Amino acid sequence: MDPSVQPLLEDLKSSEEERRDRATQALWQRWFHQKGITGLEQLQRAQRLMDQEDFSTAESVLNELIAAQPDFSEAWNRRAVLRYTQERYKHAIMDCRTVLRLVPYHFGALHGMGLCYAAVGEYGEAIRAFHQALEVQPHAQINRVLLLECTTRLN
Repeated sequence: MDPSVQPLLEDLKSSEEERRDRATQALWQRWFHQKGITGLEQLQRAQRLMDQEDFSTAESVLNELIAAQPDFSEAWNRRAVLRYTQERYKHAIMDCRTVLRLVPYHFGALHGMGLCYAAVGEYGEAIRAFHQALEVQPHAQINRVLLLECTTRLN
């Protein structure tokens, strides 16, 4: 792990909301800019296509980006988001797992994986994912809410 990431991860646990927000934004910035302007532009292009509901072309853009840059964690994460949007939860989970192999502290992928597991009724797995997300980002209230919802459904 890049040593400059550790202080950001510590800031995610801060009691100061402004500090947490800065760290969150800094991590997203790193992930989106990991492959420079060219990678960022491809992610933005895929997002525009998703916004226009041109999911097939968006997926093609992301597939090409992943093939060319298999270590680009945010390309995998964006494809997971796309697949989640299309209710292709098992495929999205596989992409999230790849993101987490590349960036184990990627709170977006942990949250997304929890959402996918919950969507297919695998509440135990969803609970684990939301717990992991909370270990990285303990003040993320949405993960606490989803954790409680999944726990309720599990019983």
